[in-house]
Amino acid sequence: MGTAAEVLKDFKGFNMKNIPTEELLSPGHRACQGCVEILGLRLALKAIGKDVIVASATGCMEIVTSPFPQTAWRVPWIHVAFENAAAVISGVEAAYKALIRKGKIEDKKVVFLAYGGDGGTADIGLQALSGALERGHDFVYLCLDNEAYMNTGIQRSSSTPYGAMTTTSPPGKKSIGQSTWKKNLPAIVAAHGIPYVATASPAYPVDLMNKVKKAATVPGPAYVHIYSTCPTGWRHDSSIAIEVAKMAVATNVFPLYEVIDGEWKLSRKNPKPKPVREYLKMQRRFRHLTDDEIAKIQARVDAEWKTLLERCGESPEAAKDKDE
Repeated sequence: MGTAAEVLKDFKGFNMKNIPTEELLSPGHRACQGCVEILGLRLALKAIGKDVIVASATGCMEIVTSPFPQTAWRVPWIHVAFENAAAVISGVEAAYKALIRKGKIEDKKVVFLAYGGDGGTADIGLQALSGALERGHDFVYLCLDNEAYMNTGIQRSSSTPYGAMTTTSPPGKKSIGQSTWKKNLPAIVAAHGIPYVATASPAYPVDLMNKVKKAATVPGPAYVHIYSTCPTGWRHDSSIAIEVAKMAVATNVFPLYEVIDGEWKLSRKNPKPKPVREYLKMQRRFRHLTDDEIAKIQARVDAEWKTLLERCGESPEAAKDKDE
């Protein structure tokens, strides 16, 4: 079938005029007001279409979309354990291929989609995900990253950012909250040498949908890391969820990029990044941070942005000269 770059050479994506109207994740689910995670999942399903089989790790999205005896899913969907969504979908994909070889079913394009939160992906699901990537199964994995175990009470995960307050990383006299830095999961996945990796945000819906469609189009494993604002866990008003998501990109806290066949490419250059303080002050989970700690976070964001520019073959000066 060729490389990802060859397959995507004539890629025709979405724009604001041709976004599908069919809702494969029905209204009436139980997500919190202002939940950006459910928005990201909804957009992803629109991009993929109805010919999909979904494996869902335990988490917020499983809970809010499947309260017995109801379901919000209008496509084949299976709830599996917290840690093994990638393993299960790789088994489904392998079984599907076997049935085609035996002439049991028609050979048509079906997308195999697994998803999980940051806890079910970066922590307890990482082993299953890594194995599925290494084996080369043809599937798409979405990490819906809301930066903590929100479904079970806002406990910290390895995706929780430095300094954030959670129920298991509370600030105090000797603690500033989360004491470790957020795991760079997209880079870890990209190190597996898979065809397609991307970061996306529902604040930029067309970009997100095009990346998910690309992930579903390329042969082999593909991964999209979706920034999923959580008003409940991040302690901000539900009405500003998308503003927070946009600020994450504007401050380089969550840059948007793709990795196609190992080649890194910025999706959105940021010639005049806003101070990280502007992002932090929008969320009460960071309200305890001192100026020194904020400066420490700013330095880390700057260093990671510089590393990303180098990977993308961009100089800091070039990034300032052009804005896409």
